[in-house]
Amino acid sequence: MKSLWAAMLAAPLCALPAQAQTSPPSAGGDVLTLEEALADAGATTPLTQAAEAGVWAAEAGRSVAKLRPNPSVSVDTENALGTGPYRGFNESDTTVAFALPVELGGKRSARVAAADAGIQRAHVDLAIAEADRRVAVTEAYVAAIASERRAVVAEAQVAVTTENLRIARDRVMVGANSPIDEQRAALEQVRATTDAETARLTAAATRATLVQYVGDSARTALDQRWFDGAAARGQGPSVPVDARGTLALAAAAADTAAAEAGLRLARSQRVPDLTLTAGTRRLEASNDQAMVFGVSVPLPLFNSGKAAVTQAARERDRTEAQGRIALFEAERAIAAAEADRDRAATAVRASEPALAAATEAARIARVGYAEGKFDQLILLDAERTLLDTRRAGIDARAAYHDAVARLERLTVRLPAEGDR
Repeated sequence: MKSLWAAMLAAPLCALPAQAQTSPPSAGGDVLTLEEALADAGATTPLTQAAEAGVWAAEAGRSVAKLRPNPSVSVDTENALGTGPYRGFNESDTTVAFALPVELGGKRSARVAAADAGIQRAHVDLAIAEADRRVAVTEAYVAAIASERRAVVAEAQVAVTTENLRIARDRVMVGANSPIDEQRAALEQVRATTDAETARLTAAATRATLVQYVGDSARTALDQRWFDGAAARGQGPSVPVDARGTLALAAAAADTAAAEAGLRLARSQRVPDLTLTAGTRRLEASNDQAMVFGVSVPLPLFNSGKAAVTQAARERDRTEAQGRIALFEAERAIAAAEADRDRAATAVRASEPALAAATEAARIARVGYAEGKFDQLILLDAERTLLDTRRAGIDARAAYHDAVARLERLTVRLPAEGDR
């Protein structure tokens, strides 16, 4: 009879953990997959708008770089409004001249080359912004699923602690246990209720974040199978990744090319430009006209452009050094992301047997406590272990997906020119 009474008390508690292991019930309607979320985010997020504007600005800058210097027209009047015979305009001479600057040293082609380097850098920035957008949306998607899973576990824990409190009260009432058991159970129930409320608020916040990225389509159910597939995708040998073709190295190469173009532009500035002048002069006294021709050349006495060339050369050296640093940092970041992915995959694979063992231990503890064989502390320890194991499984899956997203971000290549 005692065993039957214990089994009846423990049965409701044994059913609760099984419910908590399942995914959150999805609402009716379509399921929003990650790829669909990424596609929707591409149309709604402002994350890439600044980079797109940067490409347009760089292309407009190339049009500016192709322009030649504007000519100028001058009108000069001499020998007028003076004294004696020059009191009026009767002895004045008027010259109308046309001046045309002539760029030498390849300045225009150097400007165009610098503008082309700026366009290339702008395209790299756009690709980086697109990659950052993908990883941001992925992390928001993962966080939304994981937080809702944690909320489900927290709600189930409230039910477990509520039932434990009922059993403890019944056993205290019949004198089978000390009143301290009821107080411990009540404390656990309060903690579980608080954790559940916090988990619900967190789930609502993460879903709101996803809606900001994706739009109203993120209010539907999310892809739980994709989230649970982390263990299978975590298996298998890793493929070596060459960091030299990644966006970080493409950005460093674009900076070096821009610095090289800047050095070329600085060198072209050392060659003085010519200004050709042609005009006509009218002599008021004799009403005669004569042509006027001139050439002006600036004298590089104070600024020969050598300092600017030196500065540009040092800037190029700096960008080359930054490129070597970028390679080192990219390789280090990729290795760290791969290690995080592998550790998370191992934790995911270990979470299934750990959850089974923790569930069975909690079941035995409930039955034993209901029969009076185990102390309440053993039950509470088993319940906390089961709760921590459930949360650890969710955290491991979320960590795996986040690590994969970071690794994809670090290893993405610059799109070919025809694919932009």
